[in-house]
Amino acid sequence: MGLFKPIRDYVDTLVHPSARGDALTASRHRAFIAPRLLGSVVALAAFPLYIAMRGVPGTLEVLVFAWLVLPILIAYYLSRTGKYESAHVLSSLALTGLVTAVAAETGGIASFAAIWLVVLPLEAALSASRRVVTLASTFALLAAGLLHFLGTQAMLPPADGAEVGALAALGIISAALYATGLALGAESLARTSFWLLNAEEDRYRLLARNMTDVISRHGRNGAVLFVSPAGETLFGTKVSELHGHRLFDRVHVGDRPAYLTALADAAALDEARSVEFRVRCDPPGQDGAAVGRLQPMPQFIWVEIRCRRLERTQGDVGEPEVVAVMRDVTERKVQEQALDHARVEADQANAAKVKFLANMSHELRTPLNAIIGFSDMLMNEERMRLDGARRQEYAKLINDSGSHLLAVVNGILDMSKMETGDFEISPEPFGPAAVIGNCCDILALKAREAGLDLSTRLPAGLPDITADKRAFKQILINLISNAVKFTDRGGRVTVIATVEAADILIAVEDTGVGISADDLPRVGRPFFQARGAYDRRHDGTGLGLSIVQGLVALHGGEVSIASRLGEGTRVTVRLPVNCEAARPAAKPSNVAHPSFDRVVEAAKALIKKTA
Repeated sequence: MGLFKPIRDYVDTLVHPSARGDALTASRHRAFIAPRLLGSVVALAAFPLYIAMRGVPGTLEVLVFAWLVLPILIAYYLSRTGKYESAHVLSSLALTGLVTAVAAETGGIASFAAIWLVVLPLEAALSASRRVVTLASTFALLAAGLLHFLGTQAMLPPADGAEVGALAALGIISAALYATGLALGAESLARTSFWLLNAEEDRYRLLARNMTDVISRHGRNGAVLFVSPAGETLFGTKVSELHGHRLFDRVHVGDRPAYLTALADAAALDEARSVEFRVRCDPPGQDGAAVGRLQPMPQFIWVEIRCRRLERTQGDVGEPEVVAVMRDVTERKVQEQALDHARVEADQANAAKVKFLANMSHELRTPLNAIIGFSDMLMNEERMRLDGARRQEYAKLINDSGSHLLAVVNGILDMSKMETGDFEISPEPFGPAAVIGNCCDILALKAREAGLDLSTRLPAGLPDITADKRAFKQILINLISNAVKFTDRGGRVTVIATVEAADILIAVEDTGVGISADDLPRVGRPFFQARGAYDRRHDGTGLGLSIVQGLVALHGGEVSIASRLGEGTRVTVRLPVNCEAARPAAKPSNVAHPSFDRVVEAAKALIKKTA
């Protein structure tokens, strides 16, 4: 190995740069250059020894040794130009000329050298070029025809009978040795080609086994013919369980038409197709063969498939096949669905804001018009000839309008403070039964005017609680007021109190219009009026229940709502008996609205002054 390595390295340097990028092409160049270069050098080196043994060479012998220079020149030509086919043609032409000249001097077509004409097409076969083989065969046939013609015309000298046997043996042996060298070269090229093919297959196999995308081959009808090993990870089952139509059986029923259409279009139209579909993925560890045992529920994942028709090789028959690449896009689909949901939520929030502005405009316009109108009447008292009773009535209406306007502004201010974390409660011990009775008394007149039955169900010995008494009263007034507002004449509103462990439960039930199942999850959002959407007679800002939820949360409690459209609503407030021990720690707010608070405070002062 050490002896031939320098020679091998030198031959590698003679390979043209254009052939070094391809291992098979470089091997063909080396197989062409090495034997011609080494054979010619060895033969020329033996020329002095031949002269010493044979004496002065004849014309034919000088011609043969001179011909040995041509392979060196042809090898140099290939090394400089990289024209492999042209070098083979020149080599065949040179060998044909030598064989023809030697045969013409040693008996024509019957010469020992004529057998070398058979070697010419064999040598050309190493070029892997049909053109080179055709030209070499043509050269050999022309040379054989020329020798035969010259022999029939007695234009060639007769062969020496004493040396015919020895020369024939020499010709056969030399041709056989040369043919053996050609065979070994062909075997070397075949081995190199086989090694390169295996290396290429190993690279593709390594790529297919380690890439996360699944490569598959399908028939036109969608039947799976091949699936890469990554399919086992993607679908949670063995690759053999996906062949045929078993992958189709896993596709979600609603996505099967799109899946088959993409494969059929790719096969028929020879165009790339892409589609996303849901496919069943078996959970890890599921044993499909176990019958009668509870199996985990299969899950569906989103898969994107990109497919196109597989290019046919010459001689392929039958229907076209489709090659496809599949990848898991579940995470992207989940993100898209989340974005769509967020977009819907944003649209709903914008709609709620628009509705709030409309409601707020109505709420503010009505009392302001009343205040302005009645104040104008009082200022024109003499012209209007108002008596004392009328003035008292107008003053009361102005006061009621101002109080309503102040309540609206107070609600906005409370919501702002709770959102910014500036709302503070002052817990103190008090009896909830008295507060509940007081709130019912406040709204009793309103309930009677609406034709409703307002009642309470309180257990005996209801324990005292520690909470913000003002906030507790505001919670009850908002809930009872909403129940009265959304209950038709002849209905019933009931306030119920119970004690469970360390909590007190206050429930307000009504037999009003109720809330639909679609709107129930959104109840309690600021400015959202669920029940008002079904009964246009009722107006409001939609802040009452939002304020209730905020105040209950500040006490460490929770609010639950149960309702059915047309049957009524039950709002239950769960408060700890001692809110100081149960309510969450106050969190500093990162949002502040000092300018908004100042505007609201100024509005309140202006309303009080006007009233």
